[in-house]
Amino acid sequence: MGELLKQDEWPALPYEEWRETRDTLHMYTQVIGKLRLALSPFEPEWAHVPLYVTARGLTTSPIPVGLRTIDAEFDLLDHVLVMRSSDGHTERRPLGGSVAEFYQDVMNALQRMHVDVAISLVPSEVSNPIAFPDDRTHHTYDAQHAARFFRVLSMVDVVMRAHRARFRGRTTLVQFFWGTFDLALTRYSGRPADPGPGAGVIARVGGDAEQICGGWWPGDERIPYPAFFAYAYPRPDGIDKVSIQPGAAAWSAAAGDFLLPYDAARSESDPRQAILDFLNSTYGGAATLLGWDSELTQVRAPSAAGGRVPQLGRFPHDRHLPAS
Repeated sequence: MGELLKQDEWPALPYEEWRETRDTLHMYTQVIGKLRLALSPFEPEWAHVPLYVTARGLTTSPIPVGLRTIDAEFDLLDHVLVMRSSDGHTERRPLGGSVAEFYQDVMNALQRMHVDVAISLVPSEVSNPIAFPDDRTHHTYDAQHAARFFRVLSMVDVVMRAHRARFRGRTTLVQFFWGTFDLALTRYSGRPADPGPGAGVIARVGGDAEQICGGWWPGDERIPYPAFFAYAYPRPDGIDKVSIQPGAAAWSAAAGDFLLPYDAARSESDPRQAILDFLNSTYGGAATLLGWDSELTQVRAPSAAGGRVPQLGRFPHDRHLPAS
């Protein structure tokens, strides 16, 4: 019974069951993601473009517009896109309808918010892309399916944040890439990488630094099931022979990644620990092959006797922090 309860905490997310809603939501996030791409200052490895998980859905975080800011949040509980500006303007657009309608409504809302911006109209990193103003193919939005997706996404985000916390080096936030429609966390060694002369602009920018990445996606036409993934770049020799956990995880030659099917993780007696084991073991194997310092993951939280917060303000750069 305990194992069943553990699995029930992690809802099933069959790809084929919600594929049409998934594809429509993917295109909605591309419209909003390209807004962030157009307005945000460039950052290495495309750090200025992802969305982030919130307590209700996905957000752009604040985007600069001159000396103002705007943000956009997909509220996947009330099923509405909320757009706000730092000067007090709010626009709300219920989720649903074709991508063409969604795109036009977003652009109209931006005009009312006095945001003058042009975005790329063609979706990125998808096969057979349809320009947003012409896309009436993607129009299905089932609120129950979207809410279930968000529930899984939110739970995965919590576990990935715990994994992120155990690293001293440079790392991204846990971030949602609207191009590939996945949640990812990337750690960096500080060494550069060369994507090669034939790489496109996405690969050239995203692959110019040595990195180890772990994440989760809800499935697509190539891998039609939700799964956790992990990879190292540049791919070190022997990575396909690395021993990883849990037992259901394996190297996929077709994907070029380590994969742990989501259903396999949720069937474990402790799904949270199984996911952490996957992320930790794939990182550990890749880091050893790449020669990363083992101390990067040697992180200890400060002890606090009696539950008291340790006193701050001991060091010059902490002088503005309050004492306990």
